[in-house]
Amino acid sequence: MNPSIDFELGPAAVGTVVGFAGLLFLLEPVAGPVAVGDLRVRPVALSAAVLAVGLCLGAVVFSRRGRRLFALAHGIFGVSWAGIVAGTALGSGTLLLGAVVVLIAGCGFLVTQASRETGG
Repeated sequence: MNPSIDFELGPAAVGTVVGFAGLLFLLEPVAGPVAVGDLRVRPVALSAAVLAVGLCLGAVVFSRRGRRLFALAHGIFGVSWAGIVAGTALGSGTLLLGAVVVLIAGCGFLVTQASRETGG
C-alpha cells in the first residue's frame, strides 16, 4: 500500500512562514541581533514582522479556497498586526493607535459576520 500525501502549496507556504516566525521568536534568548541591511534587529522583532506576512498570506489562501470569514479574519489581523509592528518600529503612536482601532473594529465586524453565517 502506498499512502499519498495531501500537499497543497498555499497552506504549506502559510505554515512555513508562520513556523519561521515562531522559530525567530524562540531564538530570541539565544541569538543576538540579526543584520538586516544596515540595521541590527532582534529576532523577536523580525518574528512579529514575519507573522504579519504569514497572516496576510493566510488571507489570500483562505480567500482562494472560498473561506470568506477565515480570509477576512486573517486579513484584518494581518493588517492590524503589521500596523502594530510598523508603529512600534517607527515610534509612531498614531500608526499604533490606528492599528489597534482596526483590530478592535475588525473583531466587531467578524463577530457580526460569524453570527450572520450561523444564523445567530
